[in-house]
Amino acid sequence: MGMIRSWIAARFRKSEMPLRVADVPRASVPAPAPSLLGGWPKAIGPSDPVLLGIVLALIAFGVVMTFSASAVFASQRFHDGHFFLVRQAIFAGIALPVMIVVSRIDYHLLRPLTYPILGVTIALLVYVALGFGHSAGGAARWIAIGPFHVQPAEVAKVAMILWLAYSLSKKQEAIRTFKVGILPHLLVMGFLALLCLRQPDFGSAVMICVITFVLLFAAGAKVGPILSMVLAGAGLAVLLVISSPYRMRRVEAFLDPFGHRQDAGYQVAESIIAFGSGGATGVGIGDSRQKLFFLPEAHTDFVSAIIGEELGFVGIALLVLAFVLIVVRGVRVAFRAADDYGSFLAIGVTMFVGLQAFTNLAVAMGMVPTKGLVLPFVSYGGSALLVNAAAMGLLLNVSRPREGDETATSESTQTGNARASAPSGFRTIEGGAA
Repeated sequence: MGMIRSWIAARFRKSEMPLRVADVPRASVPAPAPSLLGGWPKAIGPSDPVLLGIVLALIAFGVVMTFSASAVFASQRFHDGHFFLVRQAIFAGIALPVMIVVSRIDYHLLRPLTYPILGVTIALLVYVALGFGHSAGGAARWIAIGPFHVQPAEVAKVAMILWLAYSLSKKQEAIRTFKVGILPHLLVMGFLALLCLRQPDFGSAVMICVITFVLLFAAGAKVGPILSMVLAGAGLAVLLVISSPYRMRRVEAFLDPFGHRQDAGYQVAESIIAFGSGGATGVGIGDSRQKLFFLPEAHTDFVSAIIGEELGFVGIALLVLAFVLIVVRGVRVAFRAADDYGSFLAIGVTMFVGLQAFTNLAVAMGMVPTKGLVLPFVSYGGSALLVNAAAMGLLLNVSRPREGDETATSESTQTGNARASAPSGFRTIEGGAA
């Protein structure tokens, strides 16, 4: 392990790129202002256009695929083939302005709202954990608000990112101590994860833990304690799986889906059949056979299987490429952010969207045991779409070049388009070379 870390560090030194966000030198920025307004560098340019274009395309694509995957089921159950299409279109119509508004309001204004957001999220999770939530599929994960259902676990992931970014950006050198830099974050992570497990929502609990460990590493916390906690968490996860009959059935179905096709492996087996039926170019939009009551919940967690059947390998490859680009651009935004707070927000949102996407795809292809994670922007679901749109709005916000960014100002003069052109590690800081 030591040799691997030395090799990675040597490669980053050779390329003059930092290994972690905490290693990126940054230009001086003002301390937090006592009021909500002023005191921070103002944005002087637009958000990342590539990120924005990809997200808009995914949201539009999600509306189309929701209709394609759900029309037959909606006609049979609700006597209206457009039932899910109309709802998803409404959610998309709300999500777009939410994303735009969040991307335009200075992300530093969220700092004083960190604890209120976290507190409200915990209250919602406790409400659901106590059994007052709406139940479906053997889990009570939703709060019914009229005809719509809100899933607090989705909000909890973003709330955790906001709190971690706020906390880690304040600690600086203290992040390398266990008592100050690691323990408080582990306690909050553990509490939120336990509330998710109480629903039960194992997938969201794991996602909160992974995001926490990634941000701790990015902030410069010592690798030894993080690795110890990861191994301890993995051991606890194994115990939780072994002690739960329904989770064990999912593992058995993952290992042999066609051997358990009549019970726990049915959904995964039908999903794999859908991917295989699509071939290279698919059977065509709207012509899926698996959505004809063979694949349950085809418009939610397993919508990627319908995409694979109708658009084939080419469609899935383009879908994967879209999420790869989101991750790449998100990491780029994190390293170019004006301050540590923005960097941690960018890393957290990127991991949140990227991990959910690739986990969902891996589940549908039978590569990992079944988890209750949606495909961001594409799967049917209002709360997930709104939360993902708000999270992406944060990432777009951080991507905007700001006053004091000498690289962005220089490029604005040359091209008339104010945007950053080099990682923070290459900027001139306080008159000296970075």
